[in-house]
Amino acid sequence: MDTNAYKQLAERLNALPNGFPPTDDGRELKLLAKLYTPEEAGLAAQLQPSLETVEEIAGRMGGDVEELRKQLKGMSRRGLIEAGRKDRALGFKLIPFVVGIYEMQVGTMDAELARLFEEYFQSAFSEMLSVKPQFHRVIPVYETVRNSMEVRPFESAAEIVNTMQSWGVLDCICRKQKALIGQACEHPIDICMIMDPRPFAFEKSPVIRALTHDEAMGTLRRAAEAGLVHSVSNSAEGVYYVCNCCTCSCGILRGMAELGIANVVASSAFVNQVDETICNGCEDCIKSCQFNALSMDDMIAKVEAVRCVGCGVCVIACSTGALGLVRRPEEEVKPVPQTYAEWGALRAAERGL
Repeated sequence: MDTNAYKQLAERLNALPNGFPPTDDGRELKLLAKLYTPEEAGLAAQLQPSLETVEEIAGRMGGDVEELRKQLKGMSRRGLIEAGRKDRALGFKLIPFVVGIYEMQVGTMDAELARLFEEYFQSAFSEMLSVKPQFHRVIPVYETVRNSMEVRPFESAAEIVNTMQSWGVLDCICRKQKALIGQACEHPIDICMIMDPRPFAFEKSPVIRALTHDEAMGTLRRAAEAGLVHSVSNSAEGVYYVCNCCTCSCGILRGMAELGIANVVASSAFVNQVDETICNGCEDCIKSCQFNALSMDDMIAKVEAVRCVGCGVCVIACSTGALGLVRRPEEEVKPVPQTYAEWGALRAAERGL
């Protein structure tokens, strides 16, 4: 395998705020070689992280504009780069490996890609997931927050859904990947949600099943009842997906369960609270908590606030209504980057880029 083009692309991806760390044995290059031809890798490595028209790209690189347009369109359809509108024309840009290129492979994931990703995960993901700000932040189901508490729109899964005009669901690539390496978990696979402020955005997608608003809310409920944690991109604006995560399959939460990274996701602004007068000591909440934040003391549930991420999954599992989320003290609430660009700038600074 000629690795020069893949090395160049790997270095460009690692220069983005998200990161794409190298490994000692070049596992990241084998992963890229599964997705890109050498020519495609060389082209992607020369793209900017912001949209450029084909004419602008050709002006930098040379070559025939129409041939370049055809190649870029084909790569964008396979989720290797991103296409969008710029100055009323079609533009293209480089996107991160995670969250980005990898997630776009949900329709083409096979056993070989699953194995290559697992090898890379075990070698390099601890470095990616240890950097702050985190890729994802946790948001609770609205019904799990006690009624008197103020919930800001970007803090609630239900409120985020309500701001959109299109909703869709697709298979969780993490559970699909784990199943293909023989480590499937029991959680539902058709559970990852994507949204758009434009109507009818997913009607023609080959991998996204379009939902109504009510169906989207039902998907949130189904995820919560399955014991899954809602997490979204770590910014207040521009939240277009809801991952419904578990520590057994999801790449980010596995960072905590398998790689030992304590703060792998940003906590919500809420923390669990127990009404000791109605807790019956059934321990259902303990079984449901993926963060080991609950224990029993004299037949009463106790919350370890440092471990609690404020997801509300245990509240759904509590049959007596003894649990509920309350807002953390303001000094404990970590500020959420306002935009994806702000998140990227903070992460780039943390990485010394």
